[in-house]
Amino acid sequence: MDSKLGLIQQSFNTRYSLWVREALDELPDNFTITDPSLSGHPIVFASRGFLKMSGYSQEEVIGQNGKIFQGPKTNRRTVMEIREAIREERAIQVNLLNYRKDGTRFWMLFHMSPVFGKEDGRVIHFVAVQVPVTRKQMRNGGVSLSEDGSGLNEIMFGSCRKEVCSDSSLELGRVLSLDSGSKVLDIEETCEASDFEKQRAAIAFNDILSVLTHSSELTGRLVCGKRCIVPGAHYISSSLNIPLGRIKQSFVIIDPHLPGMPIVYASDAFLKLTDKRKHSNRTSMHSTYLKLQEGQKFILELSSLITCS
Repeated sequence: MDSKLGLIQQSFNTRYSLWVREALDELPDNFTITDPSLSGHPIVFASRGFLKMSGYSQEEVIGQNGKIFQGPKTNRRTVMEIREAIREERAIQVNLLNYRKDGTRFWMLFHMSPVFGKEDGRVIHFVAVQVPVTRKQMRNGGVSLSEDGSGLNEIMFGSCRKEVCSDSSLELGRVLSLDSGSKVLDIEETCEASDFEKQRAAIAFNDILSVLTHSSELTGRLVCGKRCIVPGAHYISSSLNIPLGRIKQSFVIIDPHLPGMPIVYASDAFLKLTDKRKHSNRTSMHSTYLKLQEGQKFILELSSLITCS
């Protein structure tokens, strides 16, 4: 765990200046920054606004995947759309139902965009802005049942709407008769962000990107909001990093095409193994080749720890 936290710290320290966290904390927006190159695509930064909105502390969020904010009512299709955007390394803006630490649900506009390294074109981080979607109660609008199941109350929550979770060909009266044994109609809640909220999310991302860009200029490792060059064939994309993170075995991936054959990926199990290695008497390793990305060959070193009695 210490090794993973060290990598999370390095995720920021090697790319941005030391004051970047303070500058990001001064922004009033709710957002998180994740690193797709690390196993599990963890959160490496969470703004004060986001922590206040979600009810989590920084220690509880850093190093976690964003799925910890999802719950039973979170739309699986929307989650798959976000995963697809990560795989394709592109921006996405969707309405999402998430959960606070205390279990309460809230609707938000989820605006996520990649941040690219200017020198090699690879995705450095994903910035995810979360804008709460306001719900204003009106006199007329959507449908809800009275306690005995016979009456209908008209309620409208701004641009949010409530839809009956049944075959659309069924008439509402028939649904009520079929569900006469229960007090509450099974409904699915959906919510649509306004144009103002969408614009607010876009402005917030630009403000965050401005801080990251300026901070990267001080270290000489520039980032940008658009891919300036096509990454080389040795580059491991986000679509590969995420499934690699699900492998429980201990291994590293080395790029033989770069000077010094550096490690370009290390599994969580390998990081734990290296911590234990200094206490062991014998470690054996063997190497095999794994073809990844358009026929390029990487060396996959599978590590196993052999303890001696």
